[in-house]
Amino acid sequence: MRQPDLAHAMESHLTDISRVIQLAVAPVFLLTAIATMINALNSRLGRIVDRRRVVLERLPTRTPEQSEESTREIRKLERRSRLVYYAIFCAVLSALLVCLVVAGAFLGALLGVDLARSVAALFIAAMLAMIAALGLFLREVYLAVRGGTHYRP
Repeated sequence: MRQPDLAHAMESHLTDISRVIQLAVAPVFLLTAIATMINALNSRLGRIVDRRRVVLERLPTRTPEQSEESTREIRKLERRSRLVYYAIFCAVLSALLVCLVVAGAFLGALLGVDLARSVAALFIAAMLAMIAALGLFLREVYLAVRGGTHYRP
């Protein structure tokens, strides 16, 4: 009589785990999207750093008026780089939280513990971090377009 109960329990456990695997697919796609966003942000940060280097190299040969303009541009570039850095931070935080969502779902299924509220809270936190990253990214793009620094040679 014990064998069927054990077999049924194992089958139920495997069903739970396979269901968690199915549910983990969506967060994996979300991680791919976040990684793409981090890559785009990293590229923007690299371009800002490169532009800052060019402006700093030209600074000693500038007239006082040009020097003042270059100093303003450097300040704008520093502000933009800070925004991109914070956006990267938020995007990475979002990715880490999504990973915790997946891990929490698996732990809940393996240990037979109800972690639904914790997993939901982690997912909400991941989405808030992603919203912050997108907002910071949007602000940086606005400053880049408004400042016109991306058009200068």
